[in-house]
Amino acid sequence: MWFFLLLLIVAAVLGVLGAVVEGLLYLLFIGAVILLVAFVVLAVQRSRRRTAR
Repeated sequence: MWFFLLLLIVAAVLGVLGAVVEGLLYLLFIGAVILLVAFVVLAVQRSRRRTAR
């Protein structure tokens, strides 16, 4: 779960920097990709937890 939260924080920071700083729009897109990866990681963790029971 800590990895998911870390990915969320990184995605938020990159998203804000990409949206605010002119010329760094690519950081916004990288933040969006990291956000998607975070949700995939969360889904995999939950599915592993369900199958382990």
